Amino acid sequence: MSQTKSTSGTDRTDAAGLEETIAYLAKRHRVSVAIVREIARKLGSAERGAIEREIERGKSRR
Repeated sequence: MSQTKSTSGTDRTDAAGLEETIAYLAKRHRVSVAIVREIARKLGSAERGAIEREIERGKSRR
């Protein structure tokens, strides 16, 4: 028998938390939400510090 975990509840809270973090970072760094989402996707990490470092790195290139 295969066992499946019911993680739909935690997925929703994780997704909501991620969207909240993305919205916060976009507002804080004055960039679009889409840019922050793309950075998070590219990094493969939802860690706030890593995303902030990448945003700053991108700003310094301009």
